Amino acid sequence: MTDLPKQFNERVRPDIVKRAVLSIQSKNRQSYGSDRDAGLKQVTRIKQRSNAFRTQKGRGMSRTPKKAMLARGSQFYWVGAKAPHTRGGRRAHAPKAEKDWEEEVNDKERRKAIRSGIAASTDKDLVSAQHRYDGEVPIIDEGLESIEKTQELKQLLEDHGMTEELERVKKKKVRAGRGSNRGRKYKRRVGPLVVVAEDNGVFKAASNLPGVDVTRVENLNAEKLAPGAEPGRLCVWSESAIEKLEEDQLFE
Repeated sequence: MTDLPKQFNERVRPDIVKRAVLSIQSKNRQSYGSDRDAGLKQVTRIKQRSNAFRTQKGRGMSRTPKKAMLARGSQFYWVGAKAPHTRGGRRAHAPKAEKDWEEEVNDKERRKAIRSGIAASTDKDLVSAQHRYDGEVPIIDEGLESIEKTQELKQLLEDHGMTEELERVKKKKVRAGRGSNRGRKYKRRVGPLVVVAEDNGVFKAASNLPGVDVTRVENLNAEKLAPGAEPGRLCVWSESAIEKLEEDQLFE
């Protein structure tokens, strides 16, 4: 086995990994909020002055903003409007679209989280808790980057003891809750992560394998190494990715 660089010797810190993952997810969160004019489109013409015509004061009438439904002389029929406690009125504290959901994380913590995720991929107890895999970790293959066909990549993964793992990630389930109506009906399990230095066709080869992800070694992040903020993802490394990790001193 190739001697592993020092990034693999980091102490696994699930707390820092979780912090870095939540920071990445917060940046992908979509802003939402209500219309600024929601509940404020009715015309309320009643004055709250004691000396004005059709005043509210002194007549035993609440000072709620009123929408006139029918006017007859100085009398009128009305419904409440605009106020938060009225039917069809505005919300008192509606969500604001300009709210910033992003959570920042220090650069040293972010790099430490990536190193923790890399180190966790070599811990067989952590990996076997999430994946169905028979063999040693990490998996390093010399000809990984030159694979161009899906069947070749599938055969390579099966040769490394991932037959049961590929069957596991094939299954998908219908998502519970409202999300099934919003374009995310199915949930699929996360499978192995293929880490390469260059794309010589392996990205396209893996695109039709459910649950299998491919990334360049310099693009690794905490979410890819620890989906769901749980460190211990099964990783398949190319030899050139290991060399680049060491030569460029990535994430140190």
